[in-house]
Amino acid sequence: MDHFQRLGLMPGFDVDQGELERHYFGFQRRLHPDRFAARSAKEKLMSQQQAMALNEAYETLKDPLKRAAYLLKLKGRKADAEDGAKPADSALLMEQMEAREALMEADSAEQVQAILARTESDIAFAVDDLSQAFAAECLEGAAKLVMRLKYLMRLSDEARGRKSRMTRGTL
Repeated sequence: MDHFQRLGLMPGFDVDQGELERHYFGFQRRLHPDRFAARSAKEKLMSQQQAMALNEAYETLKDPLKRAAYLLKLKGRKADAEDGAKPADSALLMEQMEAREALMEADSAEQVQAILARTESDIAFAVDDLSQAFAAECLEGAAKLVMRLKYLMRLSDEARGRKSRMTRGTL
């Protein structure tokens, strides 16, 4: 059973987050191990296994990067975002090197915030592009976008961390 089936959703990149949560919490209530406390050891174990699988499915499908990589895997295409793979796209590498350099050279929280805002915008565009790539069954394009999204999300995390350290004065 794949993650979509486990949560009663149609497979696809575009997932209604409200529907995902409703299905997840509904199944979670029914499968929670506490509901099986008075049952046999076998039933308790099965409940725990099902709850863990449900949690994994939810965590994967709620995150656009994980969801895209998972969809590629379901379609028989290895996602380049897995296993720390390096991108083959030299333009993406150069873009990311320049963005990280700008982040390291930023000497104010405002400059870091500008980089963060630009990165968050780029993430939104990458997610939209992924939606279109999956809708068109363009797996090669989706795989490239997964790698781009992976780097953008990492840059966003780094920018948030740098901004936080700057505002606390710990740089």
